Amino acid sequence: MSGTADITPSATPTPESGVIVVGSGPTGLLLAGDLAAAGIPVTLVEKRPRRIGNLSRAFVLHARTLEQLDARGLADTVEAAGHRLGRLRLFGGLTIALDTLPSRFDHVLVIPQYEVEKVLERRAVEVGVRFRHETEMTGLTQDLDGVTAQVRAADGGRRELRAAYLVGADGMRSAVRDAVGLPFPGRSVIRSVVLADVRLAEEPDNLLAVNAAGGAFAFVAPFGDGYHRVVGWRRGRDVPGDEPLGLEEVEEIARLALGRDYGMHDARWMSRFHSDERQVPSYRVGRVFLAGDAAHVHTPAGGQGMNTGLQDAANLSWKLAQVLQGHAAPRLLDSYQTERHPVGRSVLRSSGGIVRLAMAERPWTLALRSALTEFLDHAAPARRRALGQITGLGYRYPAPRGAHRLTGTRVPDVALADGTRLYEALRDGRFVLIAPGPCTAVPAAAREGRLVVARWSSDRRTALLVRPDGYAAWASDAADASAIGAALTAHVG
Repeated sequence: MSGTADITPSATPTPESGVIVVGSGPTGLLLAGDLAAAGIPVTLVEKRPRRIGNLSRAFVLHARTLEQLDARGLADTVEAAGHRLGRLRLFGGLTIALDTLPSRFDHVLVIPQYEVEKVLERRAVEVGVRFRHETEMTGLTQDLDGVTAQVRAADGGRRELRAAYLVGADGMRSAVRDAVGLPFPGRSVIRSVVLADVRLAEEPDNLLAVNAAGGAFAFVAPFGDGYHRVVGWRRGRDVPGDEPLGLEEVEEIARLALGRDYGMHDARWMSRFHSDERQVPSYRVGRVFLAGDAAHVHTPAGGQGMNTGLQDAANLSWKLAQVLQGHAAPRLLDSYQTERHPVGRSVLRSSGGIVRLAMAERPWTLALRSALTEFLDHAAPARRRALGQITGLGYRYPAPRGAHRLTGTRVPDVALADGTRLYEALRDGRFVLIAPGPCTAVPAAAREGRLVVARWSSDRRTALLVRPDGYAAWASDAADASAIGAALTAHVG
């Protein structure tokens, strides 16, 4: 692997405008599709053949991710391919209803990763992403004007690709991360986790059930097509990841943890893996960014992996577009680290906390788990905070000192005066200004198609500028035309 994390002056400076995305999983596909839809030239490099398989570890979409897909007109398609669950059951004694979530998507959507990839790939093709399958990135260099990626094609031919920026969305064993010399500190948390997609002779309750007992933990979730995903682990069962896995081992873990194996049969896929907790110290090195599993990995507890990567992409894509189109200074890209690195760290903690509770064996840790589930069962505010973390709805981004209380917060899918919704107005990657009354002058950004000007459907008096990723860029309870104009100049360009 060759490459450098340093930016050096180029021998022949040339203006660059495009982006290279390495990795065509959900994170890379969403990011590439967003950029191409904004008119940015995008090349997506993927070492696998152009074939989306029917096997995957990720299988859950949470409310915040579904909102992001809704802002791209994709949520209905994804929902049709998945199975909604309205309740979660944790450790036998705690059932959490999701119908109180402050979102149109008051459920968990169980859907295989490959179904999400199909939807995202179709969109990426439609908006003009240039795919290079069976192409492996072998190194990269940076200079003041852009990034040069060295790649090797399936026939062994080598060439260079050039762009203004490069994003590594190439998974836990990221070649991009290695090329820029970033460490991936952390450790293995649990080993020999088993996965299986099976049919069941006995249908469990229509919810995602998680439990731990007898030195094992497991959860079962229905895909809605007759198959269920089973994830399990047994204490003391520490074998290599390539150790053959039989259905009888999955059944035994389920019986220990859940009290029954539900008559598992007809497994269409089984796998074994080790679960790590790792995060890079920086999501950016010069003109190179990391997203998804290339930047952070964690335990499967809470089903947050694919969701966190997709939300990384939603955060980064509009910023790259703003900078490359000349509407924002390059320093905007620094906010990707500021906003997303703390979220990745929080996901590591929350998913790790769940799995450590599941692995509890000593009397005091078992008592702690019991007390915590009892507390969450009766403490609605704490339960809402926990759900906010798991679903992604509760995160907010840092705001400047003295900013309005809404700045940096996720903006709900509010109704607008013309009968549409905010997340419909966010489509096409534009900012949305929600004003308390009619704007006397149409801002230049609106005339250029970069801003949607809307009004509240209610009598609310707050002026609110919503970023393309659905977070509040600016707000004021007493803004006049000049203040709104200044906010638009600062954020929209």
